[in-house]
Amino acid sequence: MSASLDTTQIATPVTDINAILETLQQRFRIEQTGHIDFHLEQFSVFKNYSDVSLSGSYAVKNKNNDSYILFTEATPKHADHGKAITTEHHVWALAYLKHDFGKVLIRRETLVDKIKELIHPVELDFAEDKAFSDTFYMLVSDRQKAASGADRNFRNVVMDIRLDDFVIEIVEHTLIIGNTQARNAEKAMHLAEFVSRLCTTCD
Repeated sequence: MSASLDTTQIATPVTDINAILETLQQRFRIEQTGHIDFHLEQFSVFKNYSDVSLSGSYAVKNKNNDSYILFTEATPKHADHGKAITTEHHVWALAYLKHDFGKVLIRRETLVDKIKELIHPVELDFAEDKAFSDTFYMLVSDRQKAASGADRNFRNVVMDIRLDDFVIEIVEHTLIIGNTQARNAEKAMHLAEFVSRLCTTCD
């Protein structure tokens, strides 16, 4: 009996753009966009990169308005000591919102965040939605705009995100969500689900 490992049984993450699109098309209507300038330079999530470019952008067709899946190539400003700088390949989702949120950053809240908040309150909390406020750290530039935009429907969609490590950044009417980990089909699916539901629920 052979003791060799059958490598065909080991699942590997789907990272190729075409393969990711095939996965998304099982659930969504996906169309390649023309040339759209998404103004990625306005988002602070890319501040640690000297160059961020699109390697592909695709519309996720929704009933009322489209959302987008973006494949980016990003060059870090600095590499770890002794390591060469290599291009990173990410996937993000983007949606255009009805409300002007000002500038907003949302991520899962950490213990450090909770301690900082006791000393110097900087985040927006919702007294009527303790579950959301206990789960997410929401930094805002304009409390009135952000509170008006982040209504119960918006907060419910955020609460249902099935991706553990993510950041949402909103600049006025434009929302982007994702992380700087390597792209894969599972992550792309979670992101597409979020922006599609956001565009459907928060019209």
